[in-house]
Parts: sequence; structure tokens; C-alpha cells
Amino acid sequence: MTHAESRALFPVLERYAYLNAGTLGPLARPTLDAMEERARFDLQHGRGGRAWFDSILELRARVREKIAGLLGADAQSLALTSSTTDGCNIVVAGLELTPEDEVVTTNAEHPGLLLPLNVSGARVVVADVAGHPTAEAAERIASCITPRTRLLALSHVLWTTGQVMPIEELKRETGLRVLVDGAQSVGAIPVDVGEADYYTVSGQKWLCGPEPLGALYIRDPDSLRVAFPSYWVQTAIERDGTFVPREGAPRFDSGWLATTMLAGWEASLDFAPGWRYERAAQMTALCRDALGEKHEVAGESGQGTLVSFVPPGDPVETVARLYERGVVVRDLPATKWVRASCGWWTNENDIDRLVAGVAA
Repeated sequence: MTHAESRALFPVLERYAYLNAGTLGPLARPTLDAMEERARFDLQHGRGGRAWFDSILELRARVREKIAGLLGADAQSLALTSSTTDGCNIVVAGLELTPEDEVVTTNAEHPGLLLPLNVSGARVVVADVAGHPTAEAAERIASCITPRTRLLALSHVLWTTGQVMPIEELKRETGLRVLVDGAQSVGAIPVDVGEADYYTVSGQKWLCGPEPLGALYIRDPDSLRVAFPSYWVQTAIERDGTFVPREGAPRFDSGWLATTMLAGWEASLDFAPGWRYERAAQMTALCRDALGEKHEVAGESGQGTLVSFVPPGDPVETVARLYERGVVVRDLPATKWVRASCGWWTNENDIDRLVAGVAA
């Protein structure tokens, strides 16, 4: 599939320079087709009977297998969730943290991670990494660790600047459990969970699936208590609620995820081209260079696929004006930045439209 053919899968690109996959990825025709096909199947079969239920189990198994493949993980180490926030909540609640425990995170995290940490019961220690090079950021995180630290919780790719954090290095040097927010990494850059203990996945961002969908990698399922049990937690249950837990990470699956959404996500996982990471990196570099000629661009080059920059006027007004001109980006609250997301579907014309729109 050529780049032009791949772009043709996304109807929105016929109208917009869509540079907002860091929030929600563009939906493709095959995704919608799969959702409609699954809805018709459910309509015709009445959502009942052994064959229908087996089809649900098979669909969940296929999606689980395909997501695990993206992470270099085994399917049994993966739970299906509704979002990265859902995954963070599953981990943080399952660790049963106390006021005697500490969790180290950074000042560049998304609320989807920070909020679960804040209600965990543990003391949250925040490392100042914003604006610092990667090596220095790692040192700042490590300096926050004490004998009370039970968990490192941070993003693989910072949602503000696209900076890639040294997850493997921190895991090796500290030996602590690591919870990784993978919302801005999976589907955008190559990912291998490596030695990470917990790694969350967003379905609707760089993987271009419908929302709300996600996944959670769990290295050792026995390291977590099931704090939010769904039907999928058990293989047998007694009248008092005593249950036999399902093997592996699937015991942590969220509740009944909509079958049409899962079918759409499976389709979006199937059509992504093998050259996607190289193309996304190229477009990100082009975008940084083009914006950098006239605007302050945040972070370092050669990182993730997000490009945040300082517009000449108010960021909120800039985003609204760009949308009117057919360019979809977002502002980052409490900052001076506008953020562009460069995917494998992005082309040079999208970037030209962004640069021209900012200057207008």
C-alpha cells in the first residue's frame, strides 16, 4: 500500500489537515465497515446463543493477540480495558498502596495517570523533568527515590512535548515496579514492553480505533489484587461471590466492551502499514523544522510524534482559527503551546497548511 493509498482510507483527510491523533486518531473506512458489519451480525443473530457468544470470545482473543504483538508481549499478559486511564486505575488500586508508601512520577504527566495516583493513598513525589534533556530527566527522577518508594509511574512519550522517557534505564537502575502510560507511544513509535511491569495502551489515538478502548500489559498478574472485578475475572463463582480467578492478565479485563467497537479496533490494527513508524518520524521532523523557522518549538528532535510550539497569539484562539482553515490541532491547557500530532497518514501538504494557518 502506497502512502497515497493509505491516506485514501481516511475520509477526514479529504477535508482537513488532521494533526490531532494525540487526542483521537482519524477513523478509516475499513474501521467503520467492520463496525457496521458487526452491528448487522448482532442485529441478525439477536445477541444470543452459543455461536454468537463464541464469536465474542473469538473477537476478544484476536484483538488481544494483535495488541500483544505490537508490544512484544504474550497475549495472556494483556487485559482489555476502556482506556489508558482505566489501565492506570487497575494497577494503582491493585497495588494496595498505603500512606507509608511513595510513588514517584513527573510534572509532565497526563491527568489520566496523575488522578489515579492522587487517590491511591500513597504519597506522590513529583520529579521536575519538564524542559530538561532526557539524561537529566532520568537523574531527576532517580533522585526522588527513597526506601519508601514502591512504584515509578510515568509516560513513555510525554503528552506535552513528545519527549521519550528512559523507561528501560530507570527500571534497570532502580529495580522498582514501573507503570508506563503508553497513550502517546503505541502505534506512534516502535514499542517493546521490555522490563516494564505495567504498560497501558490507548485504542483511539495512534491506533485509530473507535473509543473508548484500551489495553493493559501486566508482567506478573499475581502482583496485583483485582480491585475492580468484572464478569471476566472468574472461571467459576459461588453464591457468596467466591470465585476461581481466570489465568493471566485477562482476569483484569474491564467489563463488557462493545462488540462493534472491538470489531472496528481489530480492523484498524490490520491495515496499518509496515512503514508507519519511519513515515511518522519523517513527518514529525519535517513539521519541527518547518515550525522552527519562525516559532519556538518545545522539546528535543528525534523523539515522539508530537510537536508543540508557541504560536504568535493566544493558543486557544490559534487552534480555533486553524480549525476554520481546515487544520485540526489542539492547545495544551496551562501552557503557551499548541500541539500538532504527526502520524503515518500525514503528508507534506498537511504541514504546509499548518504553517500557513499559524502565520495567517
